[in-house]
Amino acid sequence: MTEVTGKIQGLVDNADVVLFMKGTKEMPQCGFSSRVAGVLNYMGVDYRDVNVLADDDIRQGIKDFSDWPTIPQLYVKGEFVGGCDIVTEMTLSGELDQLFDQKGVSYDKAAADKIREANA
Repeated sequence: MTEVTGKIQGLVDNADVVLFMKGTKEMPQCGFSSRVAGVLNYMGVDYRDVNVLADDDIRQGIKDFSDWPTIPQLYVKGEFVGGCDIVTEMTLSGELDQLFDQKGVSYDKAAADKIREANA
């Protein structure tokens, strides 16, 4: 395991929900990161944000770690969930709620329902 892989593994292991993104949850630096952070923020999910723009090793390392070519990347309880399109799709289908329920991650169910209603 490389140093950067170990660092990423530690980040993923030490928080229930981790979003590797461009920017921060308070100030996303790209539209896709903004969308995923916005969903998590709106749903009241307690998550750790990792700004890949602040660390080139992490920026490339996370792509190798997950074998996924794009940022953002969402992890829940150590499991890679996906990027913006997958998280958006899962939010609208209710699969993200199910994943959070299965993994014991707290979130605002009413807010999740509102997202679906607004996009119906």
